[in-house]
Amino acid sequence: MRELTANIVAEVRKETGHKGPVEIGTMIEIPRACITADEVAQHADFFSFGTNDLTQTALGISRDDAGRFLPAYVEKGIYAADPFVAIDRVGVGSLMRTAVTLGRKDKPKLKIGICGEHGGEPSSVEFCHEIGLDYVSCSPYRVPVARLAAARAAVAEQRAAKSRAKLKSSPAKVSPAKGKSQAPAKKPMVAAGKSRKNGSGKKVVSAASSKAAGRAKPKIGKSSRGAIAGKTR
Repeated sequence: MRELTANIVAEVRKETGHKGPVEIGTMIEIPRACITADEVAQHADFFSFGTNDLTQTALGISRDDAGRFLPAYVEKGIYAADPFVAIDRVGVGSLMRTAVTLGRKDKPKLKIGICGEHGGEPSSVEFCHEIGLDYVSCSPYRVPVARLAAARAAVAEQRAAKSRAKLKSSPAKVSPAKGKSQAPAKKPMVAAGKSRKNGSGKKVVSAASSKAAGRAKPKIGKSSRGAIAGKTR
């Protein structure tokens, strides 16, 4: 198929004089393509998950008939949500994760994304970021939602990485006398209120006459990491 496509590209170049780069990729829409993604990747420059059709073929459910019974499935907990609205992470998501792993086994820089209405659904965009996709494609009116969801996923990942790094840089202390590990001392909580001196002359805080201090709102900065960006196709 790649050879056939390349021949057509060559013919079009000859007729139009087009000299720009042309990538040849494939849609991933059936389970077999996911579990043989390492073989498919040998002939593709990119993957694009057709999540609507992949959901149908993976779950054996037709979108045309799903409206008659899916609400009952969701109500009874068979699915966490309508799989045609939010990606079914347990089933369809596992196939996608497998395809990403296999596809990038020999092609680490293989571009992978999704095409479909899932690309504009926040939890699905978050999942795509989690498994390492490069982009999501959705209808124009969903692009703002997709961009916001991608940004939130990137910020959450950045914060989690900082938390892990902070934990690693603060190892548990070991007491030489007993050989027991001790967790790093936590900073004391500060309450807003009046201070007074106790019998020893030290200042203490009167909690009874104080109001609880409000927590400062976290500041969200721009992520230095490129997040999945919503694109129209």
